[in-house]
Amino acid sequence: MAARALMFQGTGSDVGKSLVVAGLARAFATRGLNVRPFKPQNMSNNAAVTHDGGEIGRAQALQARAARVAPTVHMNPVLLKPQGETGAQIVVRGKVFGTAKAAEYQGVKPDLMPYVLDSFGRLREEADLVLVEGAGSASEINLRASDIANMGFARAAGVPVVLIGDIDRGGVIASLVGTRHVIDPADAAMIKGFIVNRFRGDPALFEAGMAEIAERTGWTALGLLPFFQEARKLPAEDALGLSRETPAGRGTERIRIAVPILPHIANFDDLDPLEAEPEVEMVRVWPGSALPGDAALVLLPGSKATIADLAAFRAAGFDIDLAAHVRRGGRVLGLCGGYQMLGRRLADPDGTEGPAGEAEGLGLLEVETTLTGEKRLVSVSGRTSDGIGFRGYEMHMGATTGPDCRRPFATLQDGSAEGAVSADGRIAGTYVHGFFAEDAQRSAWLERLGAEASALDYEDGVERTLDALAGHIERHLDLDAMLSEAR
Repeated sequence: MAARALMFQGTGSDVGKSLVVAGLARAFATRGLNVRPFKPQNMSNNAAVTHDGGEIGRAQALQARAARVAPTVHMNPVLLKPQGETGAQIVVRGKVFGTAKAAEYQGVKPDLMPYVLDSFGRLREEADLVLVEGAGSASEINLRASDIANMGFARAAGVPVVLIGDIDRGGVIASLVGTRHVIDPADAAMIKGFIVNRFRGDPALFEAGMAEIAERTGWTALGLLPFFQEARKLPAEDALGLSRETPAGRGTERIRIAVPILPHIANFDDLDPLEAEPEVEMVRVWPGSALPGDAALVLLPGSKATIADLAAFRAAGFDIDLAAHVRRGGRVLGLCGGYQMLGRRLADPDGTEGPAGEAEGLGLLEVETTLTGEKRLVSVSGRTSDGIGFRGYEMHMGATTGPDCRRPFATLQDGSAEGAVSADGRIAGTYVHGFFAEDAQRSAWLERLGAEASALDYEDGVERTLDALAGHIERHLDLDAMLSEAR
């Protein structure tokens, strides 16, 4: 018998859909249900490698973890990875399908719906409950004709909908009631209930607001969900999460790690384990500011458009700041695209990530990179040059070669060398993502930077946060009513 399903859409982007679905996945899994997360279409450069050899949005990988199952490509069959202001790479079932400008993509979407419905059907066959997350806003009626992410999917698959509004940004009554009135009546009929998310203060003050929304929409009020402060301990879905403030009371950190934020930053959840450390101050540096002169480490994260981001790096003056940091004896680590930028030259002859061309790198590593060939998507393990083990994943195109590769950053499980280290050992680059989640690796880096070894168990912290989120949701939302609405 196929699983029941329930879809969670939002009045807008970043209203907390991903977090709510993750919490529900853990709560229902704890109740003993076999749960699967599903997002028909996601747009994010924060991706994860699945066990079946593809890539999906990082949020769906976290939701799978919350459900206590391994992530698969069917949990996010269409992933859009922005490469510029108007275009994106299209990933279907974990593999590159093509690229398209925003306007062109509207014509592609009908061809993708069969993949979406097939993947959804596969998940329904192996679960008791499928929790579906929409994308963006349910009220984008200008995109409704070819929609595969919100009401287009809900109607095609016959899945009831719960609508989420965010009171923290203001106007939540208008956004929920307004959605009811601008969408097609047949679409509105798919919505069975609503949630008001990120409430702060006395819930009694919004009882009349909840009643007014229910009266004006005809939808069931499924709960007023208070702001979940511990959400910052979980990976953010997209770059909106990079603006998160440093938690209060953390002004006495011993070391600073500076991260320049560039337009096409990718896989930035690499930063999360370091930011969780009490002795680390993670400084996100946006264009217009300078890299701090007292940073112990400058970390260049991944990029979905490396040559374009390299140009943005120089335009912001970060190259000058980085050169001064190196002269002072500071350390630099480049991850994936950041590793490619650190070399002498970066070429994209086929226009893999944008217009074909090449650029002079930052020249801090004696390596060169050419972006050609198939994307490498693989889970890896091995040991870094100091002999400490790690697990992680690779997600990149192209090959990097040069003299500094003779001093590899790591040796993989198959004996192959990976990454590069400068002759003085202070500049390093690697294609491996996720290794900072390994406690021993993180401790070694902290000691190298002058801090004490870490006592933090990062993975256990993520599990405890997911459990806390599930308990929070159980207390404030009507899960039994949701199950009764699922079909």
